Amino acid sequence: MTQVTDTTTDSAVQALIQRRIRQDVQSMHAYAIQDSKGFVKLDAMENPHRLPLELQEALGKRLGTLAFNRYPDGRVNDLRKALATFADMPEGFDIMLGNGSDELISLLAMACDVPVQPGAAKPAILAPLPGFVMYAMSAALQGLDFIGVPLTADFALDVTAMVHAIETRQPAIIYLAYPNNPTANLWDEADMARVVAAGAAAGSLVVIDEAYQPFSSRTYLDVIRANPAQNAHVLLMRTMSKFGLAGVRLGYMMGPAALIAQVDKVRPPYNISVLNYECALFALEHQEVFAAQAREICAQRAMLLEALRALPGVKAWDSDANMVLVRILGEGERAQKVFDGLKAHGVLVKNVSKMHPLLAQCLRLTVGTAAENAQLLKALQEIL
Repeated sequence: MTQVTDTTTDSAVQALIQRRIRQDVQSMHAYAIQDSKGFVKLDAMENPHRLPLELQEALGKRLGTLAFNRYPDGRVNDLRKALATFADMPEGFDIMLGNGSDELISLLAMACDVPVQPGAAKPAILAPLPGFVMYAMSAALQGLDFIGVPLTADFALDVTAMVHAIETRQPAIIYLAYPNNPTANLWDEADMARVVAAGAAAGSLVVIDEAYQPFSSRTYLDVIRANPAQNAHVLLMRTMSKFGLAGVRLGYMMGPAALIAQVDKVRPPYNISVLNYECALFALEHQEVFAAQAREICAQRAMLLEALRALPGVKAWDSDANMVLVRILGEGERAQKVFDGLKAHGVLVKNVSKMHPLLAQCLRLTVGTAAENAQLLKALQEIL
């Protein structure tokens, strides 16, 4: 039997890739996760608090009784009902679950990929920039157009530009992260109203992404409840990740029942595992623990902001999330130098300075525990 050489195998694999893998996919980079072992991890907007020991033990016993040999069953509907109650879901709405919000974003792109006549513009997804990377990624992977509308210099919505883009392109989906990532701010309510109204006039779905709702001073659900008719084209998305279950991977989306029913048709069967939904149900049964954690994070955020603003060469923006955006002032690649310096001190943050021109020399800092924030600030004092 002739042994195939590595060179022959590599050539065959490369030929297969060139023939069968889309060119745009070949040019992409897979999502990179920073190695955080041994670091104070302040790079991914996670809740820094673990479950109390007694709840760890109770959850472990509960998970040990699950039937892992069976596919997920109707228990997932118990979670849908529990989340609807927890969110105080408006009347006439329904709820669907995703393996994280990322899956819901992908499913929306798939559901809205309406075929067009040859030569006609493809369906488009529109979002302000800088913003969450998965909005553009979902468009690219589904073969849709993506329209990014830059924010103003102070990270507000450029309403005139947004409305013009909506009227001109009539996008299938408009994303509004509320608060935004990575800028951590809430949009002005009047600006939101104009964009949502423009979306209605264009026949667009407007998706309000409230991933950071546990730390926010406002929720768009209040607007929906007050004006349901004007928001009949609006879907609202949240995640359990910032609640405190980032490792569980569970997102949920609420909206008019008829809309949710259509998007739910493209959801893969059994997308929520028995571990996912049982962990989430357990957390909701002990939601007061997570609410206390969120209050502590908000208190730490206020102290962190005050301390950051006292540092020389640092501009820190207000935050309605569990992160703070800062700009490192001065000449040269200051953000990269500070990022590297923090890493050398054992603190891992996110360098967002290359994500968009508006984020030049910016770092995104997750709000940690009191001890973690103290270590971050001590490191910054030594570096700056």
